[in-house]
Amino acid sequence: MFTGIITDMGRIAELEQGDSLRARIETVYDMDTVDLGASIACDGCCLTVVEMGPNWFDVEISAESISKTNIGEWAVDKRVNLERALKVGDELGGHIVSGHVDGVAEVVKIEEDGGSTRVTLRAPETLAKYIAPKGSVALNGTSLTVNEVNGCDFGINFIPHTKQVTTWGGVFVGQQINLEIDTLARYVARLREWE
Repeated sequence: MFTGIITDMGRIAELEQGDSLRARIETVYDMDTVDLGASIACDGCCLTVVEMGPNWFDVEISAESISKTNIGEWAVDKRVNLERALKVGDELGGHIVSGHVDGVAEVVKIEEDGGSTRVTLRAPETLAKYIAPKGSVALNGTSLTVNEVNGCDFGINFIPHTKQVTTWGGVFVGQQINLEIDTLARYVARLREWE
């Protein structure tokens, strides 16, 4: 489990395609405090550390994960949002995030709005029903509050701090974004199916 509070912007250092995709990600994390097999959210995808060094870790990514996320667009030097797994007693500053990406949303509009940046995204129709005004979503691993919803489109505001400490400072129209809907919304919708 994660909180959606990004704690590092990692850099894709190497990509190697074999039976699965292997990625080496450079980080500022003290890797002496990370166990082999630990989970790290990489742009919102919960991935397992399979090898590590002083300032890097490797993950292996299955074809299933690639098919449901934007990982197929990863390239060397790309920046990714990183978050280590939540520990009992940690502050829950965002919302409960599983790291299980539900699908990919597309950035359709960006506009400056006072001191913040308003970004409009388009969710897949199958996921749009789970997105509610003032509800939470995880986008590329970042816990965010939805401002408004209009059909499959929804808006998010980014304050300057978020743009500085995450990859959201480089957002562009047409960008594919990993989307994880709020866990509570998923279960409420499932329970309503049984009514």
